[in-house]
Amino acid sequence: MHRFVKEHRFPNALALEHALVGEIRVDLQEAIDARGVASLVVSGGRTPANLFRLIGAEPIDWSRVWVTLADERWVETAAPDSNERSVREALLAGPAARAHFVGLKNPSDSVEQAVEWSWRALTRIARPFDVVLLGMGDDGHTASLFPGSRGLAGALDSSAAPACVAMRAPKAPHDRMSLNLAALLDARRLVLHIVGAEKWQVYVKAREPGPVTEFPVRGILHQQQVPVDVFWSP
Repeated sequence: MHRFVKEHRFPNALALEHALVGEIRVDLQEAIDARGVASLVVSGGRTPANLFRLIGAEPIDWSRVWVTLADERWVETAAPDSNERSVREALLAGPAARAHFVGLKNPSDSVEQAVEWSWRALTRIARPFDVVLLGMGDDGHTASLFPGSRGLAGALDSSAAPACVAMRAPKAPHDRMSLNLAALLDARRLVLHIVGAEKWQVYVKAREPGPVTEFPVRGILHQQQVPVDVFWSP
């Protein structure tokens, strides 16, 4: 494993969350102190829900923080599967309600038609992003970059222009909007949040050399331009 990746293992999810919240708080505060604003990119799903609640309660100047998503299911924002909904309910409550949120969902008829609109919305957030917080699926996907998806190789081309991409997971039920790998790497720090023994085994496979399309998270783990911190607990 190369020098850009550091692993942090914890005995349980709560210990992981408290450690990671402290690091994200410091990162955001340092960004505010240095540049007047900070940015946080997150994914949805069940795994980070409690982490979001803890981050959102931190006493920083949230009015100077911009929050957006690494990916989104192409459903209405009020739908139970919406990443925007989960972030608004768990993260953007309490003190963090003052943050500026930029969602990826828009009124376009299809996710393919929405790509440029979604990316234009993100131009409101200065890059590089300060913290990009990602998860990983049992198949080695991250954001909505799924193995076997049409257009995956292009989405994982780190030399491409940063952009949003339309993705369709082979097994998941929804079309997706995702940042491509180049956009995810346009960051000062990447954090990979993993929970569970099965996902650790997938991660161990992904950190070995091999095709990035086999385990798309390899695009994060094997690049050499952004520091990556892997936070894991059983």
